[in-house]
Amino acid sequence: MCRLMSRLLKTLPLTFALAALSIFAASCGSIAPAQVRFVNAIQDAGTLDIDVTGPNAVTTPEFAHVSFLDVQPAQPGYTSVPSGNDTIAAVLTGTTTPVFTDTLGWDAGGHYTVVATGFSQTGTNGSNVVLLSIPDVTPTPPSGDVEFRVIHASPSVPKVDVYIELNPNTGPGLPITIQGLTYKQASNYVTFVFNPNNATPPPGFKVYVTASGSTTPTYIAEFLSPSTAGAVRTLVLTDAPTGGTMNSTYVELSDLN
Repeated sequence: MCRLMSRLLKTLPLTFALAALSIFAASCGSIAPAQVRFVNAIQDAGTLDIDVTGPNAVTTPEFAHVSFLDVQPAQPGYTSVPSGNDTIAAVLTGTTTPVFTDTLGWDAGGHYTVVATGFSQTGTNGSNVVLLSIPDVTPTPPSGDVEFRVIHASPSVPKVDVYIELNPNTGPGLPITIQGLTYKQASNYVTFVFNPNNATPPPGFKVYVTASGSTTPTYIAEFLSPSTAGAVRTLVLTDAPTGGTMNSTYVELSDLN
């Protein structure tokens, strides 16, 4: 049908062709795929295979053997998936046991971080797996700087304050880097001067996370600063694999450099 429309458009005057194109574009579908990376932050789900079914059915999962705290593909990569509204279905690896099914919409040519969080087990309120689909509009840091953002995917703490500090330091200090970040929310990017102290301990930065309004850290992690200025990173906060508390580790995604 779309090939027939294409031939028809070539025979029309320019004005009519443009009008016809706007009508037919939706029915033909978008040619450009979306670009997606997937993070498994479901603490009780185990290893997952994730299938993305767009306009054309697929026979193999786009993301396979994704364990807790894993990201696919290897960073800084993305996987091409059909743009538009797609069904996302996950099963336990090597089985047909469903973990979640949902629908997400992605723009053609867009880049997205998809984080699966919550709990896979059905309780009194049913299964509460949540899929976060976060557009990746990566900034270019000012000269000599790096940038970070944080995705809150830890259901055990509804709202957090995040302190990102240059090492060495002895505790969270004002100002708060990211204040009042709620569960399932992504922060804006924040800018820091590049810290070259990443070749030897201590690492370049330390992250303190507290329940919003508290100064007592529930989460402390040290991480190496990027190896060069101009880098951009996303940090995904998660619960512990045993459940019930925020994890003392994180998933680090490479957005740029």
